Amino acid sequence: MVAPGIEALARGGRRMLRRMWGQRERETGVGELYLLQAKRIRENPLFLACKENDVGGIKKLLTSGTTDVFQRGALGETVLHVAVLHHNLESVVALLDAVPDLVNEPAASDVYRGETALHIAVLNQDTQIVREMLDRGADVRTPRVTGSYFKRSPENLAYFGEHVLSFAACCGNEEIIQLLIDGGADIAAVDSLGNTVLHILALQPNKTIACQMYDLIEGLEGTETVVRAGTVPNHDGLTPLKLAAIEGNLVMFDHLMKKQRLVCWELGPISHCLYNLQEIDSWQEDRSVLELVLSSKKTEALSILDLSPLVQLISLKWAGYGRFYFRLLTLFYLLYIIVFTLCCVFRPLKARVGNVTDSRDTTIYVQRTLQEAYGSSSDHVRLVGELISVLGAMVTLLLEIPDIMRFGVRQYFGKTALGGPFHVIIISHAGLVLLILVLRLTDTPGEVVAMSLALVLGWCNVMFFARGFAMLGPFTITIQKMIFGDLIRFCWLMFLVLLGFTAAFHLTFQTLEPDLWPHFRDFSTCLFTMFQLFLGLLDIPINYEKLTPAIIKVLYVAYMVLAFLLMVNLLIAVMGDTHWRVADKRDQLWRAQVVASIILIERHLPRGLCPRVGIDGERVGLAGTWYLRVQERTDMGSQKLHRYAQHFRAGHSFPTANPPGSGWEIVRQSATETGGARRSAQVFHV
Repeated sequence: MVAPGIEALARGGRRMLRRMWGQRERETGVGELYLLQAKRIRENPLFLACKENDVGGIKKLLTSGTTDVFQRGALGETVLHVAVLHHNLESVVALLDAVPDLVNEPAASDVYRGETALHIAVLNQDTQIVREMLDRGADVRTPRVTGSYFKRSPENLAYFGEHVLSFAACCGNEEIIQLLIDGGADIAAVDSLGNTVLHILALQPNKTIACQMYDLIEGLEGTETVVRAGTVPNHDGLTPLKLAAIEGNLVMFDHLMKKQRLVCWELGPISHCLYNLQEIDSWQEDRSVLELVLSSKKTEALSILDLSPLVQLISLKWAGYGRFYFRLLTLFYLLYIIVFTLCCVFRPLKARVGNVTDSRDTTIYVQRTLQEAYGSSSDHVRLVGELISVLGAMVTLLLEIPDIMRFGVRQYFGKTALGGPFHVIIISHAGLVLLILVLRLTDTPGEVVAMSLALVLGWCNVMFFARGFAMLGPFTITIQKMIFGDLIRFCWLMFLVLLGFTAAFHLTFQTLEPDLWPHFRDFSTCLFTMFQLFLGLLDIPINYEKLTPAIIKVLYVAYMVLAFLLMVNLLIAVMGDTHWRVADKRDQLWRAQVVASIILIERHLPRGLCPRVGIDGERVGLAGTWYLRVQERTDMGSQKLHRYAQHFRAGHSFPTANPPGSGWEIVRQSATETGGARRSAQVFHV
């Protein structure tokens, strides 16, 4: 029997697959092989007879004694591959009657290496040929397609696994799946990536059919199996549930969660369920679903955080201990940055002595040496603050480095949900603090520059802790997207414009008196003047009492129109577009940042300070794992009434004696549901 919705795929599947494969082959340069294959079929009598289903010609050629039945085409295919590809059952029977060994011959080319005729029959959903080949001893366990055409890659559209059973599951034909499993197909067989057929179903684009096939295959798995296929991890350590989460497959993930849940009791549309937290909770799981969703490259994966039981689990964790510890960490960081600021403000200085060679040098204080910096009692107080600052920087690096190694540099610094650019800021701040320490110990001048940058970065990093507050968290998402998206791109373009106009103005003012044009004295001063003009912070510095060359006026007009009017307003427009584009996702990203904060707290705090959320399964007579009790509401009554209304409008009578609008029917149904729910609650109350 074919699954619902598969009939159309069965009728047009071959044509659709050929069209899809043809496009892929043109992109990869395999089209020339197909032209060579078509030429080979036309020139070879046996290949041509198998294609045209000429049974008499096939038998004649096979009995002639001069025909090589194991000859290969341009794609490494045998004559049996050609017959199966064109749905020629009679030719398949004739070939297998004469040469039974052809049934398990794989293709030999690098593109389709390992593909047997049974793989093709399954993809074509030709049940008769599949049954015929199984009756003639076709192997359903050993053959594996390892050619480049079926490898998993971003450009490849045809990742169906390697085994015959996974091909059948991706096509969605229930009858063929049943035949293969009855023929000895191994449900737990893995491919070169460690994926079982259930893993591969989690990667298919047709999610509804994939869920149906998942239930079918899992139901056909023997009860005596010790290790269930749904619990087998692939080479990346991902089970089908985790793979669906990291790929952002909401339909499959929700389906698998619904399969695992235990309904305690139901009261009309309200139900109380228990969800297994074994692969979801980050409390003890090394690579939990919560962490995988955050590190996923698919933006759709964050939507999984809105599904049950993840949304309830996150809420309980955050309200139980996450919010308290994170805000306590915020308080510690504020105290730390205040101490660091005071140490910088009251850094050791002394009066400058000696002659000043440059009249423009207005420096009156210089840094004290290391021996002079810690002589008084106030210096000792400052020393305590400096030690706290250095210790905080070292602790920051010790906490950040393991996470960088865990997620990878690109993922850790580039993903908004994990904190992204804020990690760059805090690591840079810690590095600058240690640099200040080195400069102080070696009596090297220039620590004021490192201090200035460290203060800016340290106070900007306070925005990282805004994620702990519902009012500020989503707002910082928009700021982060604008600063590290629009503004960085704009700065590159602004730098090019500034550099071009600065060079032009500097060249023009080289021949003029510098004292009359102080804003264009040298190249660096001219560059700073151009920057001020760019942002409208400075009036046009023209000396109206002196003769101004015409080219300067032309450059001024061009610069004002291009830089100030056009580019600044373009930045404002782009930021407005980013705001509306991020508005729908910022709440979701903020929740993801809350999850990242919870995982950070659980990883770095002792277990005793983070109580585990949920119910111990042993308390309710279940397996030794933890469950989460969730109260859900499903408007099944409304859906039922809607179906009744459609049935009535179609001119049919109601299928029950009392119509759904009847008061007695509603009372009777409600009483039945209430009584059943109460009985369930008494038997299985959590």
